Amino acid sequence: MFALGRLVVIGFLALSVVYICLSLYSRAVRRDKLEKEWDDEIQQGDRETFVQAGLRDYDGSLRRKLILGVYIVPLTIITAIIYFTNFY
Repeated sequence: MFALGRLVVIGFLALSVVYICLSLYSRAVRRDKLEKEWDDEIQQGDRETFVQAGLRDYDGSLRRKLILGVYIVPLTIITAIIYFTNFY
């Protein structure tokens, strides 16, 4: 049981680091796209306001929620491996 607890804690910490890095990277890419869109097409009003409004929309988007798969997919795979190793 101690080994399983250690696996869960270390796994959660590692997945949290991956999630934070992936989330920050995705947000930076979205910011760059919004800034490029404003530079190429809009060029009216305040650029920062446009970017902030776009990032607020991004915060509620499906892409942002899909990044949570960083936790779900490995947990499912590890659970399946443990189950099939012990019960089949």
